[in-house]
Amino acid sequence: MNPPPPSRKPISLTKQLIFWACAFLVLAALLWLLNEVLLPFIAGMVLAYLLDPSVRRLQKLGLNRTLASVVIVVLVIVLLTLGLILLLPALGEQIAGFMEKLPQYMDRVRQLAQEQSQGWLGQFVGEKLPEAQKSLGGVASSAAGWIAAFLGSIWSGGKALVSVISLLIITPIVAFYLLLDWERMIVKVDSWIPLQHKDTVRGLAREMDAAISGFVRGQALVCLILGVIYSVGLIAIGVNFGLLIGLIAAFLSFAPYIGTITGFILAVGVALAQFWPDWTMPAAAAGIFIFGQFIEGNILQPLLVGKEIGLHPVWLMFSLIAFGVLFGFVGLLVAVPVAAAIGVLVRFMLRQYLASPFYTGNQQG
Repeated sequence: MNPPPPSRKPISLTKQLIFWACAFLVLAALLWLLNEVLLPFIAGMVLAYLLDPSVRRLQKLGLNRTLASVVIVVLVIVLLTLGLILLLPALGEQIAGFMEKLPQYMDRVRQLAQEQSQGWLGQFVGEKLPEAQKSLGGVASSAAGWIAAFLGSIWSGGKALVSVISLLIITPIVAFYLLLDWERMIVKVDSWIPLQHKDTVRGLAREMDAAISGFVRGQALVCLILGVIYSVGLIAIGVNFGLLIGLIAAFLSFAPYIGTITGFILAVGVALAQFWPDWTMPAAAAGIFIFGQFIEGNILQPLLVGKEIGLHPVWLMFSLIAFGVLFGFVGLLVAVPVAAAIGVLVRFMLRQYLASPFYTGNQQG
């Protein structure tokens, strides 16, 4: 009779935490080292993740996975191409014009502020006005320098963005192959989960997927709708570079409040420099963003995103800024999924703590 196999002790929680912490550090290091060439591949992964529900819907209608993937990817390419053809010439012209006139606009707004400060504002503030102006100028200079450094880090970290041909060709190919093999990849990754924690990890993965998909897909629609509202509104009242300002505000609206605040400042500043002493157009520009914020907060966010996504706006903004500085444009693409995953893990650890004897004071066994 053969002797029974020797029993193996389960791996301790400490060793498991060390293993996964090391794996995370290795992944972060690779992301940092290879961020200049990863952009088309990360963009393809994000695109495949966003398009997978559409492919599954086509499968339910009777198409096989390959044909459904081809149809969706081709449709996206056609829509993006049309958008670039329609918007790129006007947008490029507006970017060049805006950069050329930006110093003039800043000087004009500063001049208007000084003129107003000598009136009712000067009487209200009194002797401390020069000191306040100096402090405000210092804050503005610091903010401008920080924004320039942040955008510079994103650009330098995302040099693959310069290779537009690479981005436009590789990204759809990567997205197509990932869509084609998506279900097989999920099954394969599921087989790698430690057996004793399989149910727990699956539950956490479902929670992460719900948070990521609920925010990313919903917020993308919110940004698109806000872009139309802001751009059309600013163009309608005749604000210079209305299309550019509206698209900047819509893009930055991926982080709550950032897009609205940035667009508000740009639109009102340009309108002041363009129309003053007529105050109606600056007020109308401000009204467009107030209206957009009202629509976003009361209709679009509850309807398209929902409130139970587990991503606090402050945590989201910190994640976008931190990952943008560390990993460039690639970091911006992975910031939301990583932020959502960390949020899910933190809530899981908090639930474990609240159920443990460290919190309840009850000794087990």
